Amino acid sequence: MRRAAAALLVALAVSAAATQPAAAYAAPATAGRAGAGAAADTAPAAAARDAPAAPTREAVWIARLVARTPAWSAPRAVGSPRMLAPLGRWTGGPVGLLVLEVRGTWLRVLLPDRPNGRSAWIAARRVRVVRTRWRVEVDRALRRVTVLRAGRVVRRFGAVVGAPATPTPRGRFAVYEFARQPDPDGFLGPWALHLTAHSDVLDDYGGGPGRVAIHGRAGASLLDPLGTARSHGCIRVDNRQIAFLARVLKPGTPVVVS
Repeated sequence: MRRAAAALLVALAVSAAATQPAAAYAAPATAGRAGAGAAADTAPAAAARDAPAAPTREAVWIARLVARTPAWSAPRAVGSPRMLAPLGRWTGGPVGLLVLEVRGTWLRVLLPDRPNGRSAWIAARRVRVVRTRWRVEVDRALRRVTVLRAGRVVRRFGAVVGAPATPTPRGRFAVYEFARQPDPDGFLGPWALHLTAHSDVLDDYGGGPGRVAIHGRAGASLLDPLGTARSHGCIRVDNRQIAFLARVLKPGTPVVVS
């Protein structure tokens, strides 16, 4: 009799647990391309105190796509959604989208397509949400890149920015894909960090849809000195600096061009 009563209590407990609502935000996986340094900057979103929020200069939230994800024009599932792919178009790497706004369990994210600044709403339960304290700021006038962590300057270095006829677009963007170059001594250097930004004047260059990148310098690109405005819109930096960015940043990290 006692055994039967105990079994009944266990069954009731299991049934009650099964009816509890799931957490609104999934805890993120902390291992990734950038290794332990990036993992230490990733915060679980499950705790109430770490709930996703709009970006600040000190920290931002990133929605990591783990499967094809429907995106809507408003924070509700009405009409026909656009489907977002979990892998980048060019490299097949993971996709992380910068969170711009939060309404309940809906996230407004920055999309990697034209026009620049385009956004859409996704359900938070469909993605893994992580936080990063890294941020990149590009000053076109000074032709300089500033890297910040938790609002504090970590590095500053010179860059080649867009020429007057093909300027680097201004606005708030994010890293979209990390493209390791097969020839580190080629024009782009060892890495090209594709951004969500697109040229305002060129529809196509370099085999892509006018997408702007931060990349290294080698070969013919060394003919344009750092601190000049001579690119088609991309931001060229020293190879040591692009290697640093590729190590500490992740898809979805904000890049602000002013």
